[in-house]
Amino acid sequence: MTCQGFVFKCALCLFALVPGAFMLPYFIMLVFCGIPLFFLELSFGQFASQGCLGVWKISPMFKGVGYGMMVVSTYIGIYYNVVICIAFYYFFMSMTNLLPWTYCNNPWNTPDCSGVVGSGYQINSSLANATTSLVAGVSEVVNRTKRTSPSEEYWKHYVLNISDDIGNFGEVRLPILGCLAVSWCVVFLCLIRGVKSSGKVVYFTATFPYVVLTILFIRGITLDGAINGIKYYLTPQWQKVLDAKVWGDAASQIFYSLGCAWGGLITMASYNKFHNNCFRDSIIISITNCATSVYAGFVIFSILGFMAHNLNVPVSEVADHGPGLAFVAYPEALTLLPISPLWSLLFFFMLILLGLGTQFCLLETLVTAIVDEIGTDWIIRNKTVVTLSVAVVGFLLGVPLTTQAGIYWLLLMDNYAASFSLVVISCIMCICIMYIYGHRNYFRDVEMMLGFPPPLFFKVCWRFISPLIISFILIFTVIQYKRITYNDYVYPGWSLAIGFAMALSSVVCIPVYALYKISRSPGATFREVQVLMKSCTKRYLLIYFVLDFEWRHNLGN
Repeated sequence: MTCQGFVFKCALCLFALVPGAFMLPYFIMLVFCGIPLFFLELSFGQFASQGCLGVWKISPMFKGVGYGMMVVSTYIGIYYNVVICIAFYYFFMSMTNLLPWTYCNNPWNTPDCSGVVGSGYQINSSLANATTSLVAGVSEVVNRTKRTSPSEEYWKHYVLNISDDIGNFGEVRLPILGCLAVSWCVVFLCLIRGVKSSGKVVYFTATFPYVVLTILFIRGITLDGAINGIKYYLTPQWQKVLDAKVWGDAASQIFYSLGCAWGGLITMASYNKFHNNCFRDSIIISITNCATSVYAGFVIFSILGFMAHNLNVPVSEVADHGPGLAFVAYPEALTLLPISPLWSLLFFFMLILLGLGTQFCLLETLVTAIVDEIGTDWIIRNKTVVTLSVAVVGFLLGVPLTTQAGIYWLLLMDNYAASFSLVVISCIMCICIMYIYGHRNYFRDVEMMLGFPPPLFFKVCWRFISPLIISFILIFTVIQYKRITYNDYVYPGWSLAIGFAMALSSVVCIPVYALYKISRSPGATFREVQVLMKSCTKRYLLIYFVLDFEWRHNLGN
């Protein structure tokens, strides 16, 4: 459930970074970082039967890692639900005989809109170079001026009505705001009874997208030019593999798609049975998630190949990168298909389901952490009130992202608030468990829980390989940092400062909380700091977790 929502983000990453160069780093990062850290978080949460804050009784001084995870989940939950609400909007707008982004004769279109209908197709081009229009089978070369497609203008001038600067908020886009309210209401209603209710809903949200993906895949590969898109998708470009940015983005995508360092994996695993085989789960889920991302890539690139064929342009130039691929290129391609409203409904319904599964986990992570941390009888009895409160706050914090400058802020949060920090938090968590709590202690915990010790490969990855790989990637990512842009818009310095502040706000929780615990310790001697770093005794910790286990599972039910 945590992982599925980002399978299309992986495909978008592939398009932006040249697929052949992205695949190798992606799989290497999956094997040496993704799967080991995924198993680490699942086993951590399952053994402790606690959320992302409660588990740090193993090392009270590092409870800031849990708070950092909460901050990350908050950021992602705010902007990710805005993406879901836009998918809701497109879904509602697809309930018509003719998709509204098909033609150029709408009030929001500009003279630059290039849309020609012929033989049941509308061929559009948004390239800066020459564009080719096909009308009734006759080709006509148009002027070499910049043209925009109806779907691009619908996205920019109608859906977003985008402003010219990130500081120019303009007005709130009421249709988007309404869809945001719908999205948060759906998430709340599905979580109203906690994990038990969301677990039932996820049976549908986790399986139906595969049906839609398969339908779109079958349709996509039967289109003219689809093979060109798939060739572009699979053709390796080895010279790009040496680019540190590709490796950094591959690492970020692994953490995104698997949900590492959000706190969600720990939270969901805490509701497992104590002897559940989470090792098997981690292998199956990680590989399935990776395979789904690759499968989604075939779906997207078959459609992009079809568009490139009709527009007579290379696949790499057929669409803008970023959200434009999901809300410009794909909607445009859908207008070229027979019964286009039906395909549009299926596509955006699939995006909604993928997104909701992830959003369930994000909200439950925050709610569980709050309930575990406060722990009063009233809070425990009124968990629904906590869920509602978190949903309302999330909705209010998402309102600025529904303004005319909202897309700038959404991309800023996506690039800074939950990318660099995910990698840092995961690395610190791994080091803390292996070297402060102790690798031998943890290996014995896993063996007691599963009935067998962790495989040697995972032991080596947890202690050495994963932290080293993450550290090197962080260093090279910082060295090769590039300023964020959105199409031709360059973000001003003050907005980048806000972005870095968001990125550091989750990481800084770790040293700040550690200093807080030290300051609250009388005298703060070296011995007292050691006690703060490690739990009192292994025996005490085990007794606490066992006594807490029954209460937590009754709460989940």
